Parts: sequence; structure tokens; C-alpha cells
Amino acid sequence: MYQDVIFRFCPVCGGDLGHLTLKEKEPQRLVCSRCDFVFYLDPKVVACSIVEMDGRIVLLKRDIEPQRGKWVLPGGYVDRGEEVTAAAIRETEEECGLLTHINKLLGVYSYPGQMAVVVVYIAECLSGNLVAADESQEAGLYCKKDVPWEQLAFRSTADALRDYIKQGK
Repeated sequence: MYQDVIFRFCPVCGGDLGHLTLKEKEPQRLVCSRCDFVFYLDPKVVACSIVEMDGRIVLLKRDIEPQRGKWVLPGGYVDRGEEVTAAAIRETEEECGLLTHINKLLGVYSYPGQMAVVVVYIAECLSGNLVAADESQEAGLYCKKDVPWEQLAFRSTADALRDYIKQGK
């Protein structure tokens, strides 16, 4: 869990970090005992795409932990300074060999205690051949009725797919 991440030393001066309440009604923050630097534990942004291809959607079977062997949407972490849409396009190309165009934002998914904020787009395939590439052991095309719901890796994947199906896509 995100709260279990433990940092002991200040990244600025190397002093000891301690937990302090800086504002009422906010969680405790990590604060340096030497230089008073506040070490905020910010969320990580993940960009994913529901790629439409031949009337089906692309799912990838993970070849890394966590959830190795489970199915996900193409996606991954957004690099600092990178546009979220660019990250979704880059990750899709890296993970399954498809060049895509973002059509629209589907939704943003976050959950209590989790560090990831997952941004999911609907995208169309422009070119490329579907392959299991970076971090994937298998790539597949699925009709809505054939989604392997019990084998999805993350709650955000299931929630995004449900939202996509609800929209009549």
C-alpha cells in the first residue's frame, strides 16, 4: 500500500525525516528535522489506452509483477514533463507495437490508499502489428462479451472497461 512507503532521510540535506501534522484535517507529512524540507508523497500518473482495432479491443497479459500473468490495457507511468496523451501513445507502441491516435478521454481512476492515478483514453490504431512486446507475454483482441473479467490485473482496468462498455462502444 502507498502509505507503507517509508523514507527515512531528507533528499535535500540527509537529515532524519519525521511525521508531522502541518495542517488540521490533512494527513501527516514527512518533514526533515534538520532543514524543515517537506517531503510530499505525491501520486504517480499512469496513462492507458483502450485501443479499438477491427471492432475489438487490445488487452495485454503482463510479464512483470505485480499481477504477472493477468490482463491489462496498454499503458504505463507518465514521465516527468511528458504530456499524458503522449505517454499513452508511447506506452501503447512500446507494449504492443501499435501506433495510435487518441480520440477522447474515457476517465480518471484513483482509489484510497493507492499511489497511482490512472488516466484512460479511447484510441484508434493507425498502424503497426499487434505483438506482445515490452513487459507483455501475450497480446490479444477481445470483443466486449469475451473480456476475461476474472483475469484482469487491476481494479482500474475493470472499471475502465465497464465504463467503455456503458458508453456503447
